[in-house]
Parts: sequence; structure tokens; C-alpha cells
Amino acid sequence: MSVRSWGRDELLAAFNLYCRTPFGRLHRLNPDVIALARGLGRTPSAVAMKLCNFASLDPAQQERQVSGLRNASRADREVWEEFSAHPESVAVESQECIQRVVGALPPGAIIGDDQLAAVPERTEAVREAKVRLVQGFFRAAVLASYGSECAMCDLSMPDLVNASHIVPWRVDSQRRADPRNGLALCVLHDRAFDRGLVAVDETLRIVVSSRLRVVEGSTVCQVAFLSREGATLRPPTRFAPDQSALAYHREHVFR
Repeated sequence: MSVRSWGRDELLAAFNLYCRTPFGRLHRLNPDVIALARGLGRTPSAVAMKLCNFASLDPAQQERQVSGLRNASRADREVWEEFSAHPESVAVESQECIQRVVGALPPGAIIGDDQLAAVPERTEAVREAKVRLVQGFFRAAVLASYGSECAMCDLSMPDLVNASHIVPWRVDSQRRADPRNGLALCVLHDRAFDRGLVAVDETLRIVVSSRLRVVEGSTVCQVAFLSREGATLRPPTRFAPDQSALAYHREHVFR
């Protein structure tokens, strides 16, 4: 019996699921794997194997000496390399693919940049739809990488943990969807990071602004910030924070 090859849309849907799934759940019993398999007309085992193939290409997993399976195809590698070079376009396309497969959106409900010129009267609506796709991908990928726990204080309460951009959204459109430009931070550390009150140094240790040192008599300031100074950032299971992004934040945001 011939083996059915994976098409681009199938690969992108699987890649999207890989990015948003904690490493320990890349298996055939995961309900999300089962749902995608049903949509693709494949077995849950086949989808789980594809997710593990993507894991074998992930530098973060390689550093952890987690190799996944070793039979990643050339097409798998091409998707990974394309995402590394163009994270936003791959994020949008993969979101569209997985939503079509699992039935959340009908085909053509969201269109890409190449179609914008054909519908000028809907440009703003289209751009807003694209923004939602990018934001959804980024949030899911970052939170999965950190297990929905704050990278600075280890708070494990998903309702209080955000996916924070290191280089701000408004600064660099090419980094908006890149989970390597993200940290999972609780609402307090998220706000402090955004306002330049905390940063992360080259060794992934937490740096606290002098502006927080003059806050007297605040137990919250002492516990949440000053006591965390010099602590090592919680490492993600994938998509380690990009050093150039952290450097940008220290130079242009932190003060």
C-alpha cells in the first residue's frame, strides 16, 4: 500500500498544532491531535509522529537532547525553515489551515496579503482579521512553550499569564508572530516589562530598574521585583527568547 504524502496545508496545520501544544502532549491520545487527525483523514498516530518530526527540527529540543523522531522529511524542514525566515506569513497561513481543517472557519473566510488589492473596500477588516490570526498564534505558541507559567515568578495560573512581546508589536512587524520574541509573564511582570521596569540580561537573569528601588514600604515591590533580581528566567521547552530581541528591550525600553 502506498503511503499518502503530506500536502502543504496538512503540514502547516500540523506545524501550527506543534507550536501550540506542550511537549509532553505530542501523542496520539491528545484530543487536539485526534481532532486534527479526523479533519485530515489520518490516524492520530500519524499526526503525533508528524508533530514529533517537527520536534526533531526544533533547536530548543536539540539543546535539551530531545531528538523526537529522526525521519523528518524535506517538506518538514522546508516548513520549519520558512517559519524561521518569515514567522508572520507562516503563522497566518498555518492558522488558516488548521481552522479550515478543524471546522472553525470555512475556506476563504480569512484572506492573505496577496489578495488585499482585490478588495480595497475591505482592507481594514482584512488587516484586523490577519492581526487576530497573528495574535492567536503568538499567544498559543508562547504560552505552550512556558507551560502557561510566568517566566519571572513561576506563577502557574493561566488566567493571570500573558504572552508578552519582547520587541514591542508596534516596532517590528516581522517579529510580531515570532514566539522567540515572546515571554510568558504574569500580569504584573508583563506590565513592568512593557514599561521598562524589568529586563533580562545576556545570561537570562532578571534585571530590576532603579525606579523600583525607591519605592519604600511596599511588600509587593519587595516580593515581586527586588527579591527576583538576579534570578534566572524560567527556560521554555521551545522557542528560547532571542538574544537580539532582549538586547533591543534593554537598550530601548528598559530604564
